[in-house]
This record gives sequence, C-alpha cells and structure tokens, in this order.
Amino acid sequence: MKPIRVLIVDDHEIVREGLQILLSEESEFEVIGTAGNSDEAVSMTKLHKPDVVLMDVVLPGLDGIETTKQVVAVSPSTQVLVLTSYSDDQRVRDAIQAGAIGYLLKDVLKAELLNAIRSAAAGKPALHAEAQQFLMRHLTGTDTSPHSRLTSREFNILQLIAKGKSNKEIALALHLTEGTVKGYVSTVFDKLGVADRTQAALYAVEHGLAPK
Repeated sequence: MKPIRVLIVDDHEIVREGLQILLSEESEFEVIGTAGNSDEAVSMTKLHKPDVVLMDVVLPGLDGIETTKQVVAVSPSTQVLVLTSYSDDQRVRDAIQAGAIGYLLKDVLKAELLNAIRSAAAGKPALHAEAQQFLMRHLTGTDTSPHSRLTSREFNILQLIAKGKSNKEIALALHLTEGTVKGYVSTVFDKLGVADRTQAALYAVEHGLAPK
C-alpha cells in the first residue's frame, strides 16, 4: 500500500519540524516536503503533486486561503487540510469556499490529525467541531454577525488593526500599498458599523476575533 504523501505548509519552522517528526513516526505517511510561504507551497505542489497539503491560514504574503485556491488549481487531485489556530466563522467559510476539504485547529490530538489526513486523502471532509458548528449556522442562515461579511483579506486587516498596527505597518506586513490598505480599512469600518480604529479593535476583542 502506497503511503499518503503530505506537504506541510506553515510559516513557523518549529511547527513544520514538529509535524514532520510526528508524521515520520507513522509508516503510512510520507512527508514530501515543507514550505514556509505561498510561493514555496504552490511550487512544491506543482512539482510533487502531494495527496494532502497541511495548510496554515496565516502565511507571509498570500495567506493560506489564497494559497489553497492556487494549490487546488495547479493540482486538482491534491486535497488541502487547513491546520490553524483560528476557528472564526469567516476563516472557515473562506477556507471551504477556496477548496479545502477539512479544517482543524492546532490543539487537535495526534490521533485526530492522523485520521483527518487519512480522510482527506480519501476525499472525505474532516472538520473541527467549531468548524462544523459554523457550517450548520451558515446552512440554516442563522449567521448574521457583521464580521461574517468580511472577506479573508478584510479579516486580516481587522486583526492587524486590533494589534494596533498603522496603515503603513499593515501595508508592509501584507505586501500591499498604503492606499490599498486605506481602502480595505474603510470597507471594514463600513461592514462592522464602526467609526474608527479604536471601535474596530474593540469589536474584534468583544467578538473573540483579536489575535491571541
């Protein structure tokens, strides 16, 4: 039986190494490589056509959501399993819409992670309990919170605002122009119904959206 070939994508080297060690202990898995950013992830996917990509949401440059779209585009047979620290509805929605087959949090147990990779390789969804709750709310139309209307990029902007970052600092962090960031910030304010950065940051904290 052929091993399940896995590509690990995370911006933290220690996380990549930890996952690689964890999977190398199981003969049914083969880690074909690791990537620390979007360009590496897409390039390695195109070259190796892994069965499963373990994808972090937060990456330098293009985030994990946009990277998922590109991975699926260059290798339709590859399944993307998101493994992240964030469980908010917006990210779950965007990840699934981008083509991810599963969504897990990094506090997942080893056995659960291995089962999720097996399921993903077999084309079966693997969702964390909180992600399942989001999908139920989404399908029943009960998710009406203002932040549920934010795009993935707008959500990134909100989180950086909550960290006290200026437009210039956000532009540097996301590799955007300051003018583009200013436009995103205005849209975030409109969608959340807030007047300024302080109110936006407070909204993020009150709704559990601020980065931990």
